[in-house]
Amino acid sequence: MNFTRFLKPELIKLEMESTDPVADEDNPVSPEKLLWDGKEMIINELAELLDNSENVRNVKRLSRDLFLREKKASTGIGQGIAIPHVRTIQVSDFVIGFARSTPGLQFDTLDGEPAHLFFPMAAPPDDDTLYLRVFKELAEAFKFDMFRKTLMAAQDEYEAIRAFREIE
Repeated sequence: MNFTRFLKPELIKLEMESTDPVADEDNPVSPEKLLWDGKEMIINELAELLDNSENVRNVKRLSRDLFLREKKASTGIGQGIAIPHVRTIQVSDFVIGFARSTPGLQFDTLDGEPAHLFFPMAAPPDDDTLYLRVFKELAEAFKFDMFRKTLMAAQDEYEAIRAFREIE
Protein backbone atom coordinates (compact mmCIF):
# COMPACT_ATOMS: atom_id res chain seq x y z
CA MET A 1 0.00 0.00 0.00
CA ASN A 2 1.40 3.36 -0.97
CA PHE A 3 0.45 5.39 2.13
CA THR A 4 2.63 8.29 1.02
CA ARG A 5 0.34 8.73 -1.98
CA PHE A 6 -2.24 10.03 0.51
CA LEU A 7 -0.22 11.25 3.49
CA LYS A 8 1.16 14.74 2.88
CA PRO A 9 3.06 17.02 5.31
CA GLU A 10 -0.02 19.21 5.81
CA LEU A 11 -1.94 16.12 7.01
CA ILE A 12 0.58 15.40 9.78
CA LYS A 13 0.56 16.94 13.23
CA LEU A 14 3.49 15.94 15.41
CA GLU A 15 2.02 17.21 18.68
CA MET A 16 -1.69 17.44 19.31
CA GLU A 17 -3.14 20.31 21.30
CA SER A 18 -5.89 18.22 22.88
CA THR A 19 -5.54 17.25 26.52
CA ASP A 20 -7.49 14.92 28.76
CA PRO A 21 -10.26 16.90 30.50
CA VAL A 22 -10.20 16.96 34.30
CA ALA A 23 -13.11 17.08 36.70
CA ASP A 24 -13.61 20.36 38.54
CA GLU A 25 -14.02 20.10 42.33
CA ASP A 26 -17.00 22.48 42.25
CA ASN A 27 -18.68 20.67 39.38
CA PRO A 28 -17.99 16.92 39.54
CA VAL A 29 -18.41 15.04 36.28
CA SER A 30 -18.64 11.31 35.70
CA PRO A 31 -15.56 9.56 34.27
CA GLU A 32 -17.64 8.55 31.24
CA LYS A 33 -18.57 12.18 30.52
CA LEU A 34 -14.91 13.17 30.84
CA LEU A 35 -13.95 10.43 28.38
CA TRP A 36 -16.51 11.56 25.80
CA ASP A 37 -15.64 15.24 26.25
CA GLY A 38 -12.02 14.31 25.62
CA LYS A 39 -12.88 12.19 22.59
CA GLU A 40 -14.93 15.03 21.14
CA MET A 41 -12.00 17.43 21.57
CA ILE A 42 -9.61 14.95 19.93
CA ILE A 43 -11.97 14.22 17.03
CA ASN A 44 -12.52 17.93 16.39
CA GLU A 45 -8.74 18.41 16.20
CA LEU A 46 -8.35 15.43 13.87
CA ALA A 47 -11.15 16.65 11.60
CA GLU A 48 -9.41 20.05 11.40
CA LEU A 49 -6.23 18.21 10.39
CA LEU A 50 -8.07 16.39 7.59
CA ASP A 51 -9.52 19.72 6.50
CA ASN A 52 -5.99 20.63 5.34
CA SER A 53 -6.67 18.39 2.36
CA GLU A 54 -8.79 19.54 -0.54
CA ASN A 55 -11.19 16.65 0.02
CA VAL A 56 -13.20 17.88 3.01
CA ARG A 57 -16.50 19.53 2.14
CA ASN A 58 -17.65 20.52 5.64
CA VAL A 59 -15.27 20.10 8.57
CA LYS A 60 -17.93 20.49 11.29
CA ARG A 61 -20.10 17.80 9.75
CA LEU A 62 -17.06 15.57 9.22
CA SER A 63 -16.24 15.97 12.91
CA ARG A 64 -19.83 15.09 13.82
CA ASP A 65 -19.75 12.00 11.58
CA LEU A 66 -16.44 10.84 13.09
CA PHE A 67 -17.87 11.35 16.59
CA LEU A 68 -21.09 9.46 15.80
CA ARG A 69 -19.01 6.62 14.35
CA GLU A 70 -16.93 6.60 17.55
CA LYS A 71 -20.13 6.30 19.60
CA LYS A 72 -20.90 2.99 17.84
CA ALA A 73 -17.57 1.39 18.81
CA SER A 74 -14.20 2.71 19.87
CA THR A 75 -11.59 3.06 17.15
CA GLY A 76 -8.82 2.89 19.75
CA ILE A 77 -7.21 -0.40 18.74
CA GLY A 78 -4.69 -0.50 21.59
CA GLN A 79 -0.91 -0.37 21.87
CA GLY A 80 -1.18 3.43 21.85
CA ILE A 81 -2.98 3.54 18.49
CA ALA A 82 -6.35 4.92 17.40
CA ILE A 83 -7.76 4.92 13.87
CA PRO A 84 -10.88 7.13 13.90
CA HIS A 85 -12.54 6.48 10.57
CA VAL A 86 -15.82 7.06 8.79
CA ARG A 87 -17.43 6.86 5.39
CA THR A 88 -19.26 10.12 4.83
CA ILE A 89 -20.54 12.48 2.17
CA GLN A 90 -18.47 15.19 3.87
CA VAL A 91 -15.39 14.18 1.84
CA SER A 92 -15.05 14.09 -1.93
CA ASP A 93 -12.21 11.54 -1.91
CA PHE A 94 -10.29 9.34 0.50
CA VAL A 95 -8.20 11.25 3.05
CA ILE A 96 -5.91 10.08 5.85
CA GLY A 97 -3.91 12.01 8.43
CA PHE A 98 -1.45 11.31 11.21
CA ALA A 99 -1.34 13.04 14.59
CA ARG A 100 0.74 12.29 17.66
CA SER A 101 0.30 12.96 21.35
CA THR A 102 3.55 12.31 23.17
CA PRO A 103 1.95 12.17 26.65
CA GLY A 104 -0.99 10.16 25.29
CA LEU A 105 -4.73 10.77 25.48
CA GLN A 106 -7.54 8.65 26.89
CA PHE A 107 -9.46 7.27 23.91
CA ASP A 108 -11.17 4.15 25.27
CA THR A 109 -8.63 1.87 23.58
CA LEU A 110 -9.11 -1.89 23.68
CA ASP A 111 -6.24 -2.28 26.15
CA GLY A 112 -7.31 0.72 28.28
CA GLU A 113 -4.01 2.52 27.69
CA PRO A 114 -3.71 6.10 26.38
CA ALA A 115 -3.46 6.58 22.61
CA HIS A 116 -0.35 8.31 21.26
CA LEU A 117 -0.70 7.76 17.51
CA PHE A 118 -3.89 8.81 15.72
CA PHE A 119 -4.71 8.03 12.11
CA PRO A 120 -7.97 9.76 11.14
CA MET A 121 -9.47 8.49 7.87
CA ALA A 122 -12.51 9.46 5.87
CA ALA A 123 -13.86 8.25 2.55
CA PRO A 124 -16.99 8.80 0.50
CA PRO A 125 -19.78 6.27 1.25
CA ASP A 126 -19.20 4.43 -2.04
CA ASP A 127 -15.44 3.94 -1.47
CA ASP A 128 -15.31 0.60 0.34
CA THR A 129 -12.36 -1.01 -1.41
CA LEU A 130 -9.61 1.57 -0.86
CA TYR A 131 -10.90 2.57 2.58
CA LEU A 132 -10.92 -1.00 3.89
CA ARG A 133 -7.58 -1.88 2.28
CA VAL A 134 -5.85 1.13 3.84
CA PHE A 135 -7.41 0.39 7.24
CA LYS A 136 -6.30 -3.26 7.11
CA GLU A 137 -2.76 -2.52 5.96
CA LEU A 138 -2.35 0.28 8.48
CA ALA A 139 -3.43 -2.03 11.31
CA GLU A 140 -1.02 -4.70 10.02
CA ALA A 141 1.86 -2.20 9.94
CA PHE A 142 1.74 -2.02 13.72
CA LYS A 143 2.95 -5.60 13.98
CA PHE A 144 6.34 -3.94 13.60
CA ASP A 145 7.38 -2.21 16.83
CA MET A 146 9.96 -0.23 14.90
CA PHE A 147 7.24 1.52 12.90
CA ARG A 148 5.54 2.72 16.09
CA LYS A 149 8.85 3.78 17.63
CA THR A 150 9.91 5.65 14.49
CA LEU A 151 6.61 7.58 14.42
CA MET A 152 6.97 8.43 18.12
CA ALA A 153 10.51 9.72 17.53
CA ALA A 154 9.87 11.64 14.28
CA GLN A 155 11.20 15.18 14.52
CA ASP A 156 9.39 16.50 11.46
CA GLU A 157 6.66 15.55 9.00
CA TYR A 158 9.16 14.14 6.51
CA GLU A 159 10.55 11.67 9.06
CA ALA A 160 7.00 10.45 9.65
CA ILE A 161 6.46 10.07 5.90
CA ARG A 162 9.76 8.14 5.63
CA ALA A 163 8.50 5.75 8.32
CA PHE A 164 5.46 5.02 6.15
CA ARG A 165 7.62 4.64 3.06
CA GLU A 166 9.73 2.01 4.84
CA ILE A 167 6.74 -0.25 5.48
CA GLU A 168 5.39 -0.02 1.92
